[in-house]
Amino acid sequence: MAGEIRIALPKGRLMEEAAELFSHMGYNLSPMLRESRRLVFSFPQYRFIFYIVRSQDVPTYVEYGAADLGIVGKDVLMEGEYDLYEPLDLGFGYCRIVVAQPMDMELDLGDRVGLRVATKYPRIARTHYHSKGVAVEIIKLYGSVELAPLTGLAHQIVDLVSTGRTLRENRLEEVETVAEITARLVVNRSSLKTKFALLDPFIQEMESSLESSPLS
Repeated sequence: MAGEIRIALPKGRLMEEAAELFSHMGYNLSPMLRESRRLVFSFPQYRFIFYIVRSQDVPTYVEYGAADLGIVGKDVLMEGEYDLYEPLDLGFGYCRIVVAQPMDMELDLGDRVGLRVATKYPRIARTHYHSKGVAVEIIKLYGSVELAPLTGLAHQIVDLVSTGRTLRENRLEEVETVAEITARLVVNRSSLKTKFALLDPFIQEMESSLESSPLS
C-alpha cells in the first residue's frame, strides 16, 4: 500500500537495537519485542508495517520490493550481491569479520600451498585472500566454524566475532581483521521513487536521530 512504509527487520539483537533507535525517534515498538512468534506487526498510527525475517533474508525482501526498507548487518550485504540503496550506517550491532587460526600454529601465507579456510562467508573470504595474492581453498560451513582447525578440516577460519570469547575458548587467535561490521539501512530503489514523499523524510528523520544520539 502506497501510504505505508514496509520494513524488514532481522530477529534477535539487531531488532532490539533497531527498536531502540525507533524509540529515540518517537516510535514505540514495544509490542513487537513482547510477541516473539509473530512475523508481521502493523503500527497504523505510524504508518509502519514490520516483517520479522532472518537476517540473511532482509536484503532479499527489500530488493524484490516485498519491503520498502530493511535493517541488516553489513556482513550480509558484503556476502551477497544486491541492487539496493544503502543510505545510512546505523552504527549499532558492531562486530568484526576476522581471520583466526590455532594459537600454536605458525603459518607463512607466502609459502603455504593448499591453504584451506573454513567460513560461513565464502565470498568475503575469497575476495580477502585473492586481494592478498594468496591461493586458497574455501570450505563453506553453516555452524561451529571454530571446530574446523581443531579437527584438521581447515588451517584458518574467517568468521564474525563480537568479543572474541568463543575463539579464545577454542584456543584460536585472531590474526587479521577483514572488515568492521555495523547495521545498515537499505532501501528498495523503486520504492524510493514511488514513495519518495513518504520515505525521504523518514530517512532524513532517522539520520537526524542518529546524529543527535548515536546508538553505537
